Amino acid sequence: MINTSVIEEINYLTNFRKKLHQFPELSDNEKQTAQAVVDELKLCNPTTIITKLGGHGVAAIFKGSLKGDTILFRAELDALPIIEENTFEHASQYPGISHKCGHDGHATILIGLARILKLNPLLKGEVILLFQPAEENGNGAKAVLEDEKFKSIKPDFVFALHNVPDYDKGAIIIKTNSFTPSVTSLKITLKGKNSHAAEPENGINPDLALQELIVAIKALADTNIDNETFSVITTVYATLGSKDYGISADYAELHFTIRCWTANQLNDLKEIIATLIKNISKKHQLKYTLDWIYEFDSNNNNDKAVDYILKAAESNSFNIIKKPTPFKWGEDFGTFTQQFKGAMFGLGSGVQTPALHNPDYDFPDEITPYGVQMFYTIIKLMYA
Repeated sequence: MINTSVIEEINYLTNFRKKLHQFPELSDNEKQTAQAVVDELKLCNPTTIITKLGGHGVAAIFKGSLKGDTILFRAELDALPIIEENTFEHASQYPGISHKCGHDGHATILIGLARILKLNPLLKGEVILLFQPAEENGNGAKAVLEDEKFKSIKPDFVFALHNVPDYDKGAIIIKTNSFTPSVTSLKITLKGKNSHAAEPENGINPDLALQELIVAIKALADTNIDNETFSVITTVYATLGSKDYGISADYAELHFTIRCWTANQLNDLKEIIATLIKNISKKHQLKYTLDWIYEFDSNNNNDKAVDYILKAAESNSFNIIKKPTPFKWGEDFGTFTQQFKGAMFGLGSGVQTPALHNPDYDFPDEITPYGVQMFYTIIKLMYA
């Protein structure tokens, strides 16, 4: 039989998570979410609470009396510009904004960890609970690391998790080396010259260049997930001219996202694409711009950090899944694992759970205790 106090704790965290879900905020605008986190953290008696980290980020620091490693656990605060289709009582109160990646659940897991640390104060070492802003646009991790208030924090290890639909609830998904790929987006503009639609020869229409670029850039992808050179190139937006049937277009815009297993591979691909754009634009007598935006570093999972995750899962008798290839989505926790030893792991959120970023997704509260217990067990293992 489950202890009554355990049920009460799960209910408490569930209610907190649903409150965050009701009032979601987009990247760089998480002021209300951050305040809700701070209000909860104050009840947990951390040594220090740092606010306005890299924007609206929050860090709670718990210190033991004896020296030991510094361990950082990170969750995210931001939501997405997605209209929620769910009609339950805790549905988003803000039209067009909703938590469709589970960041409300990830933040709740860290609050659960803070509540355990209140009841079980550290004897040694230092634990930092980081609630990071602006993960979805790729700006948050970098902004936190560049913030002067973070400079004094020197983690020996950093850890994070991400809920993953299509896996059994509570399963721990482990991956060595790259956990998520390096990701970037690119915006291309092409500028020619207007003319009468009856006399396109008197202008420079970017239509043929647009077609040529789509074919040439997408041909660079390697769709074999088992290859080291695997890459996903997705066309996300394209436009040409205007809906004026008397004018031959002079302007086109084209956007892609690119994902590669490693940063080196992505950099090589970026150089090839830049050369393609230059040559095709020149061929068609077009002026062009190329902007690389929304960049995410790959998560490089440290072997020792992965071993702590594995041992934590084993000691709790959780279902362990060792993934042979990285996930394909981007995650800016990679900015941390590029600088510090650390690792991210997956937390199964159910085979019937809608996919991340879907309008009917909702973080399953049943998996919150698994996340809390994993993080707390890692602490116990590292300070044993």
